[in-house]
Amino acid sequence: MTGHLLSADDLLQGANVTHRVDVPPTLLGGLGNGGAAGHVVLRPLTVRDIRRVNQAARDQQVLASVLMVQQALVEPALPVEQVAGLPAGLVKFLLDHVNRFSGLDLGEDDLDQAVRAPMARACFVLSREFGWTPADCAGLTVGQVLLYLEMLARGERPEDGS
Repeated sequence: MTGHLLSADDLLQGANVTHRVDVPPTLLGGLGNGGAAGHVVLRPLTVRDIRRVNQAARDQQVLASVLMVQQALVEPALPVEQVAGLPAGLVKFLLDHVNRFSGLDLGEDDLDQAVRAPMARACFVLSREFGWTPADCAGLTVGQVLLYLEMLARGERPEDGS
């Protein structure tokens, strides 16, 4: 084992770190300082921030993105209404940085693995229970897979055997 035992202060100080992010002039629509690049200051999101965003946004992904950027913006600090009025590309650019600084981003390989592993297990179960081939399973939508798995959990089987 390497390194020293972290203290509570060591763990908490990461929430106070800020990051300067240079914003490309193309995302500013040629505005701001006569079309010159500029920067903003972002901080990582805390668990408290994420909980607040989830409570406020519920199932509205766009609102969640806006709230996450708004919470992370240190300079300039903007109200939610102004962040919601920013160009979508700029919000996505800032959100990508917020996610990375907050440890919330997944690499492409991680995302692919996260999506495929549960589906692979589900298709294995369906193949075993119904005698389906991998090609049969590959033709199912996620909703169909979930429906058939729920039916199996309830002890039911499809009427026509498929």
